Amino acid sequence: MRLSVSVYRLSGLMFRLAFYLASYLASRLFPFVHAFRRHASRAASSGAGTVLRSAACVAVTGAALIACSPTYDWRTVANDAQGYSVDLPAKPSNDERQIDIAGTPMKMAMQIAEADHTVFAVGSVTLPSDDPQVQRAALEFLRAGLARNLGATPDAHATQIPLAAGGQVPGIEMTFSGKAGANQEPRTMHARLVARGRHVYQAAIIGSKNPAPEQIDQFFQSFKLD
Repeated sequence: MRLSVSVYRLSGLMFRLAFYLASYLASRLFPFVHAFRRHASRAASSGAGTVLRSAACVAVTGAALIACSPTYDWRTVANDAQGYSVDLPAKPSNDERQIDIAGTPMKMAMQIAEADHTVFAVGSVTLPSDDPQVQRAALEFLRAGLARNLGATPDAHATQIPLAAGGQVPGIEMTFSGKAGANQEPRTMHARLVARGRHVYQAAIIGSKNPAPEQIDQFFQSFKLD
């Protein structure tokens, strides 16, 4: 089945998966860089807080300042329109685009937050129907996009995605380690894919290094579908 992402051609920085962004480190991983930067700029100018929170620490031996590690400011985000909830480590940015999967236009929505030089993102594709074949095509679109853009074959296995009302649905958990961007910098990604009804979801963490295990667990264990 032929899958197309030609509608996602943003100048400069681009990730052909068309779901998530990492504007830091001049990567080419995600297509919504400009929207994320606008969000960060507005937050900084209003003084309401930034996507990355850092503090300057005074050195004991002198007046030198040392940058402290950004903090994780976890909060639960409920996305009723897309049918999920998740804990994110900072206030998220949002975007929505049209994509083409197997010749069919579909709506793609996403929420992104960044902390400690790592991007946490949840994206959802609204399908034209809940036909299992349509679900599989969308899942393959996401899986293939991740593998292609990181140039890596994932370590993949089945997992269970919790439902807010109790119970679970089957999903896929994947870990990628590869290189991306003009400078071919190393990236590690953890992702979970799942289909439910007329939506296909992807929850992902990506960065130049792995967050602490408790941060990874916080994100994925909190990701629940309605």
